[in-house]
Amino acid sequence: MKIIEMTGISRRYIMGAEIIDALKSVTLQIEKGEYVAFMGPSGSGKSTLMNIIGCLDTPSTGQYILNGKDVSDMTEAELAEIRNREIGFVFQTFNLLPRMTSLDNVALPLIYAGLNKADRTEKAMTALKNVGLENRAHHKPNELSGGQRQRVAVARALVNDPSILLADEPTGNLDTKTSYEIMDLFDQLYTRGNTIVMVTHEEDIAHYAHRIVRLRDGLVESDTVNPNPTKAIVPA
Repeated sequence: MKIIEMTGISRRYIMGAEIIDALKSVTLQIEKGEYVAFMGPSGSGKSTLMNIIGCLDTPSTGQYILNGKDVSDMTEAELAEIRNREIGFVFQTFNLLPRMTSLDNVALPLIYAGLNKADRTEKAMTALKNVGLENRAHHKPNELSGGQRQRVAVARALVNDPSILLADEPTGNLDTKTSYEIMDLFDQLYTRGNTIVMVTHEEDIAHYAHRIVRLRDGLVESDTVNPNPTKAIVPA
């Protein structure tokens, strides 16, 4: 089953007299349960593509079907609803609210989904368990390590059972050992059937994915299956 179907997607920005074609007629499909990495140098279009996949931006031309729904021409309100229901975001900078506990940070998307407090707490605690952090549920972000903060961010991304986990440079602010731990977690999530789309400029991180899409100058340069994905072995 196809989660993402993009046909002829382009994105043009007009900045004063300058026209920037960030994406040029990109056609791409991602199946349910795939683990895909987008790679490319700065200015290649990978962030623009991720923003369109995440419904944070809309294409100038082309069609984008997400989990059977055409989102190409949706309004801002419709896109916000799709984002909350279909997509879990993991950012390089964690984006946790500093005054809230891990549990409350994870439960936040469930408020927008309209769940009552008891159900929110139960689901958020289950999500924290799934990333091995139930014992840090009542700690605030400044009481957690970088790797623990990213785990809380992953739990928050997954709490709504989204169609896609979208990760933007998820190890960018982490040291090497912690990066391996987070990639090990992603591997476990993939094994459980989650669809993961990751943007990275780091070759070694991209090789954890099972498919690597390389972009250059707004075009897909290559789209290959990774025959030997790296298995995360956390150094002692």
